[in-house]
Amino acid sequence: MARNNLISTAPGSAISGRGQQSIGAILIDVGKLTPEDAERILRLQREQGLRFGEAATQLGLVTQADIDFAISRQFDYPYLLHGHSEVSEEVIAAYTPFSPQVEALRALRSQLMVRWFDTDPAHKALAIVSAAPNEGRSFVAANLAVVFSQLGEHTLLIDTDMRNPCQHRLFGLDNRGGLSAVLSGRGGPEMIQRIPLLLDLSVLPAGSLPPNPLELLARPLFQQLMGELATEFDVILLDTPAAAEYSDAQATAACAGAALIVIRKNSTRISQVRHITDTLQGRATVVGAVLNEF
Repeated sequence: MARNNLISTAPGSAISGRGQQSIGAILIDVGKLTPEDAERILRLQREQGLRFGEAATQLGLVTQADIDFAISRQFDYPYLLHGHSEVSEEVIAAYTPFSPQVEALRALRSQLMVRWFDTDPAHKALAIVSAAPNEGRSFVAANLAVVFSQLGEHTLLIDTDMRNPCQHRLFGLDNRGGLSAVLSGRGGPEMIQRIPLLLDLSVLPAGSLPPNPLELLARPLFQQLMGELATEFDVILLDTPAAAEYSDAQATAACAGAALIVIRKNSTRISQVRHITDTLQGRATVVGAVLNEF
């Protein structure tokens, strides 16, 4: 596929092909075992006819969670170990992929695949919107990006909240360069950052806070950027500012073509949801709404 002058993606991450590694090699790579520990495990494995994981846990050198982590790497279903990444633990899908909360996110992912991403090859982008601050919009966007990437979808998360951005904090990224630089003509492909140890996930942070975020999003360059990104990524999720406070969310959703509305239980008013839906009418498809209880 030909590259363009705005967007380019880095080669596959260093953990591509993990499926060819043994559990022991993976656990040594992440510092859970030393080579000497592995030798002890292999001796016990041969003596008692055990599997490597059984021998390792019997010796008390690793936990079952460590074994599950290594197996996930073998099957290219990556997640992170606590304390081994700059990614915030608020991104629960990156750390506890087998929890009930992440299972709910996977169910949401399935619904979005059926209702939007699989319905038309041109459907690549989705804006995550909500009425007010603190309703979980950025949390949902970040965790959805992780579960889409775990599905094998080449995923990009864009922080279009150039007023109070947080995706750089959630993923431990440098925010000196980002979307604001690209849209003002001061940046390019280097602004997109791959997330180490998470296959198929990249983030374009918001960048330095500009004085004119809405005007930047309204520029034709944003539409051009989205068109070019759609040739490089399977799924593009866009985090947005609170829709009741700024028009940025509506502009972003119109450019994406679709929006998912996040509603916080016992907080968001139905009138606010109706207002968002009305303002998006004719500008973007409202794919649905998700009730956030986290």
